[in-house]
Amino acid sequence: MRDTGEVFGPRMTLFADVLSVGLATAAACLPLVTVPAALSTACAVLRGAAVDQPVTAGRYFALLRRRLRAGDLLAGAGALAGLLVLAADVALAGAGLPGAPLFAALAAVIGTGMVVVGLRACGRPESLTDWRAAVRGAGRDAVADVGGSGLVVLAVATAALCAWMLLPLAFLAPGPLALALTAVDVRRSAAVLLH
Repeated sequence: MRDTGEVFGPRMTLFADVLSVGLATAAACLPLVTVPAALSTACAVLRGAAVDQPVTAGRYFALLRRRLRAGDLLAGAGALAGLLVLAADVALAGAGLPGAPLFAALAAVIGTGMVVVGLRACGRPESLTDWRAAVRGAGRDAVADVGGSGLVVLAVATAALCAWMLLPLAFLAPGPLALALTAVDVRRSAAVLLH
């Protein structure tokens, strides 16, 4: 429902906020080692909308500045190293080694699992202070909540498809991706509370 004098409703306002946080996240991700911290901060800012905290790029950068620490950069370096090892494995499989199709399939499954756990860790609130706890919880959730893990894979595929179809959308994709990761975590937390 719109307030008097408001041109757009609250859903459109949230959509605009998600896009502005997406642009801020894309800018913060440029050094590559900051990707987990940037995405985790975006999820935290979007999670704040549920308790009427402002969802703005200014709040995003303020929170990112306060929390960017050695552990965040180490998490980013680890994620980058994992992706480089995965890319090397895929390149080796493409080189025609014996057993390459099986190796490529196994590498794809392991890589997908790593990405899902990493992204689910970014969506967890504890990623703001303790990456180990966030990754442990995300690993448990990835196995216990297969539907949520499937939603994470679909969110990544959608973001990649949008970026592939129209390159400027790559700068907006982190916002909806962070919203999806936050929604998957909130969905899982609500399901745990109900049981």
